[in-house]
Amino acid sequence: MCQHQNPCPTAEAVDREAARIVATFPEQGWSLLCNGVIVFEDTGELLPDGRLIEPHRGPARHALAA
Repeated sequence: MCQHQNPCPTAEAVDREAARIVATFPEQGWSLLCNGVIVFEDTGELLPDGRLIEPHRGPARHALAA
């Protein structure tokens, strides 16, 4: 799905939130990333396959994995 040089992380990657924003709707509280993930203002996510990621605040998960 991503057409960028140095492709963005996939929707399955731990750092999926690092993908580029392709559309943003701040008045509605969400943005679409180029990997198909919808991220919400409260840090929740909707993955392209319909799975939900509960809101998560604090350090990014990929930073914890390091």
